[in-house]
Amino acid sequence: MSPSAVPESIADDHFERNLSLSLLGLGVEYPPYRVGSEALEILAQRFYPTSAALKKVLSINRFTGIETRATIGEVDHPLVNQPNAPTIKQLNDFFRQEGVRLSVNACKKAVEEWGGRIKDITHIVSTTCTNSANPGFDHFVIKELGINCNVEKILLHGVGCSGGLAAIRTAANLALGSTYRKKPARILVLACEISSLLVRSELDSINEEQQTRIGVCLFSDCASSAILSNGISEDENEPVYEVLGWRHEIINDTAEDLGFDVDPLGWKVVLSPRVPSLSAKAVEPAFQNMLNSIPELLKANIPPSAAEFDWALHPGGSLIITGVEQAMKLTQEHLRASYDIYMNYGNSSSATIISVMNRLREMGDGRDHVVACAFGPGIALEMMVLRRHKPQVEMNIDTAEPSDTLSTNRTSAVNGITANGDNTLNTALTMTNGSTSGNGLSTVQNGE
Repeated sequence: MSPSAVPESIADDHFERNLSLSLLGLGVEYPPYRVGSEALEILAQRFYPTSAALKKVLSINRFTGIETRATIGEVDHPLVNQPNAPTIKQLNDFFRQEGVRLSVNACKKAVEEWGGRIKDITHIVSTTCTNSANPGFDHFVIKELGINCNVEKILLHGVGCSGGLAAIRTAANLALGSTYRKKPARILVLACEISSLLVRSELDSINEEQQTRIGVCLFSDCASSAILSNGISEDENEPVYEVLGWRHEIINDTAEDLGFDVDPLGWKVVLSPRVPSLSAKAVEPAFQNMLNSIPELLKANIPPSAAEFDWALHPGGSLIITGVEQAMKLTQEHLRASYDIYMNYGNSSSATIISVMNRLREMGDGRDHVVACAFGPGIALEMMVLRRHKPQVEMNIDTAEPSDTLSTNRTSAVNGITANGDNTLNTALTMTNGSTSGNGLSTVQNGE
């Protein structure tokens, strides 16, 4: 095949109608602790001298728009209060325990919603960027869950914040392969990150190199999971989302702009000031190419507008969210779940996108279709179109109207009422250029 045939085949990519790919269950597990912006200041004051770079980072930290971050421990956790930053061995040992525990709990939630049996899982696709041991953490999750040790598994590496959506894309392709072989596929997707323990390593770099490193202001901990099915031998609950198609692209000449470099003290976040603008500019052409590859979305060969979808955008940083919002002519209501997760939990890297998808469905009725989107090192862009499952409405034969049992007690997505009674969306929707309660959502200049 000639080299010119490669980009042409990508450009001509298209998805058949009724792929029969569905997400049957979602599970999200955040650790029990929440820290505000004061936690970083406490650790900085305990262990580091005042400097211009540190003052700038701490100032940015107060205005990220994040109210609390989910963390595996409180500010007095022993690993971040020892004389030196934890070593990569200490981080690995901790992840082997707590990362696996978070992962198992997230998977159990997804499996419970799916309603299937552990023994029916055919594949596992996992990802993390905060652990790189061999065997991978998925090996131990499989053992804890009681899954057959010979289950087909894939562990994605080097994909960072785009990893959750990349894992779903990989699972979808595996499921289509099983469909071709006329075999059922029930694929467990898993993403887990423990970023909070890297705080001392990042503060070391700020102190020693006098660099403004904002990753230390954004990242948090989480595990999330999903069950993807190809619909063969279906015997489960109704799907949460149907998968209609996807898009993966690399933005040219951006490998130095976004990354996660290995270090004796863990990993170091690489974020250039160009990331928000590069990401925002890449979304519109990728979105159009993706829509054109999914014929069932076209009306008279005309694709719908971005505003006709709800958006599950990975909340990498404030300007990532607002940049995509402006580039795609969206409103904050379109991105309500992304704002909510960002404000209340922070950026949990690869595990965040499934959390946003889960939060979006918890917010009640919304638009029929959802665009999921995330950015990772490369810079890589992952995008996917999902369709919400709509229950069949029972009709009253006498009145030809929907039955009241299906139309009552539904939560309005616009009101932002969560399953546990929270109402944080209204706060997000009142942001004008990102200002709320003194937290400027447009202050932080970049983020993955």
